[in-house]
Amino acid sequence: MSAANSAHSVVAPSRSSKRIAGTIVVLYALITLIPLVWIFLTSIKSPPDSISYPPKIVFTPSLEGYCNLFTTRTRQTPDYIASLPAPVGTCDEVTRKRNMVIAGPSNFLPRFINSLVIAFGSTFLAVLLGTLAAYGFSRFKVPLADDLLFFILSTRMMPPIAVAIPIYLMYRELGLSDTAVGMILLYTAVNVSLAVWLLKGFIDEIPREYEEAAMIDGYTRLQAFRKVVLPQATTGIAATAIFCLIFAWNEYAFAALLTSGEAQTAPPFIPTIIGEGGQDWPAVAAGTTIFLIPILVFTILLRKQLLRGITFGAVRK
Repeated sequence: MSAANSAHSVVAPSRSSKRIAGTIVVLYALITLIPLVWIFLTSIKSPPDSISYPPKIVFTPSLEGYCNLFTTRTRQTPDYIASLPAPVGTCDEVTRKRNMVIAGPSNFLPRFINSLVIAFGSTFLAVLLGTLAAYGFSRFKVPLADDLLFFILSTRMMPPIAVAIPIYLMYRELGLSDTAVGMILLYTAVNVSLAVWLLKGFIDEIPREYEEAAMIDGYTRLQAFRKVVLPQATTGIAATAIFCLIFAWNEYAFAALLTSGEAQTAPPFIPTIIGEGGQDWPAVAAGTTIFLIPILVFTILLRKQLLRGITFGAVRK
């Protein structure tokens, strides 16, 4: 008993070690937040302040970056601007101070909506197909299962640019270039391998006895899967959805190569925002800030499932 107690006292972390570990985690979190804070601060700077050297820490906040992000503007003469009626709204007022007028909306909102449709659509399909495939590998004797699982995983081993040209030629022949359907199918195909491997680990941890008891009570295999397995695999499904969504939301290479107009997403569009005299950095930072919000909210809402997903937690026997 004494040996067991001594072993336990050695394994348990001391109070000072916990404080040190906590301090390191907090410092690391603060350091990783610095780029995000800097992007947000840049989004509320004026164009001159955004490119000032040394960088300005104290400045007068401005919504010009957000106004430039959502509108297109044309330069006019001071006499023409003076002849216009009073400005309507903050953006109109900010734009006229630069001797410009708002000509219409920009393309950011349609590109942002494309990102939402493509990312969430591909995530739904990848998780759906991955759940079914993972259940099959976990519960049935699949011939050459290990080889098939390795083949599925191998699709993630190569960089996307390695297959970009063949996919581009294939999509051009099939008429899927610059279409939301084409991007959803592509991101689904890329994410299915990740979904299968993650979800198989979760489903393996769910006792088979639960399904067998349900089928003895008269459930079919499909009913047992829907009413017994899925509720217990919710944590794994949520964690897998987060990983798939992060890839589809941030993907740049395929989006830049395969889209240019109708189906273009926000990542390749934001760097192309140009202002007078060059890159409009406040507008770029404003677009980046808004682009971060959906994935940030989705991850925060499912943060508990994400932590369990990283450690491959699931229902224990």
